[in-house]
Amino acid sequence: MKTKLTLIVTFLLVQSISAHTFLKSEDNSDKIDKAVYAEKVKQEFLHAWEAYKKYAWGHDQLKPLSKSYRDWYGKGQSLLMTPVDAFDTMVLMGLKKESEEAKQLIFEKLSFDKNLFVQNFEVTIRLLGGLLSAYELDGDKRFLDLAEDLGKRLLPVFNSPTGMPYINVNLKTGETKGKINNPAEIGTLTLEFGTLSKLTGNPIYFEKAKKAVVELFNRRSKIGLVGTTIDVETGEWKDTSSHISGMIDSYYEYLLKAWKLFGDKDFKIMYQKSIAAVNKYLADKTETGLWYCQVDMNTGKQISQNFGALDAFLPAVLALGGDLTRAVQLQESVYKMWMMNGIEPEEFDFKTSKVNYPNYVLRPEAIESAFYLYTFTKNEKYLQMGKTYFDSIVKYCRIDDGYAALKSVITKEKSDQMESFFFAETLKYCYLFFAPDGTIDLNKIVFNTEAHPLKKFGN
Repeated sequence: MKTKLTLIVTFLLVQSISAHTFLKSEDNSDKIDKAVYAEKVKQEFLHAWEAYKKYAWGHDQLKPLSKSYRDWYGKGQSLLMTPVDAFDTMVLMGLKKESEEAKQLIFEKLSFDKNLFVQNFEVTIRLLGGLLSAYELDGDKRFLDLAEDLGKRLLPVFNSPTGMPYINVNLKTGETKGKINNPAEIGTLTLEFGTLSKLTGNPIYFEKAKKAVVELFNRRSKIGLVGTTIDVETGEWKDTSSHISGMIDSYYEYLLKAWKLFGDKDFKIMYQKSIAAVNKYLADKTETGLWYCQVDMNTGKQISQNFGALDAFLPAVLALGGDLTRAVQLQESVYKMWMMNGIEPEEFDFKTSKVNYPNYVLRPEAIESAFYLYTFTKNEKYLQMGKTYFDSIVKYCRIDDGYAALKSVITKEKSDQMESFFFAETLKYCYLFFAPDGTIDLNKIVFNTEAHPLKKFGN
């Protein structure tokens, strides 16, 4: 036991020193040719896109190992997840041929007049967000028409006694199901529904989405935390564990971003109160750095010390909210997690360094946070970090036809999965590190949680 403990402590110390050395060093930053790396990211986007075209054209996503495809809601029920998610990345990269191909496919094949239940949250952030961003970037009103049609079909999710949305809705009948929901799926709708209201002049979308957030916020505990699951019909918490991981994460992100996008002071108040509680009860400063843990929402008592790929969104939010000190500290921890095995695991225990879930599904959050810190600090170490992230993904996930997720970051065994967010988020954030000045102005746009840029009011 003593030997095992000694090994763990030694390992953590080495990781801490190596990450600290990296973050303090800028010796290699001047060797990065941004134009060269921007082109490299573009070429890898095209490599993945050509594989999608070859084996999954017209379907939701590529299965790169079997060279086949997956439609989320059954064969023949494609909602064109990948083309819609990828479109604005193509526009930002200046890939005119590919964006026109995707645009033509979307207008010819995309229909929401389908008798099927969809997950409101995923369809909102990927499809509604993607269509709205496509309209704002491209100007073709058919994108907005599709977005409005989708928005109308999603509205019934809010018809619960509390106004908090159900998980699923039938696109044709409006029937809903899934009353046990979570803060992420309840609170990650305002940017898309609010932008739809802005662009159509119909306030109902924003009103419904905002009411859902307020209802959820008002049910936080006495110490200011939300739990993991809640009954949207009764308002009763079903799982009282509180954290910043999946099922809660983007709730906090959208409190801040709704304030930034719409200038709504109610969201400012809700964000400031919420992040204060998060920092007070979830932040865990250890010998290896700053982490965020899991606690009971009512008592603040720590339940576990897990951190993972989804939690890596928080440095970006902290930076956007003006807390650069915590953002910098937490990003150092995020980088350590990535470098432990050369690429990040889905989740690990930050006190024992034990990997709980070893898979990597091509997630973007660590890259996203580094991009925000590079944007706000102009510190070249984050440019180097962006290069490291990109190079790691190319090294371990690139295959002859596209990119494959990893079953294990330890063994590097691959899995038959390439989610649409690889185009929408991961490669977009990689590109934005090296893109020409003016490609994106964070003073004028706000990214939704799927990295679809939405214009602020007045821009």
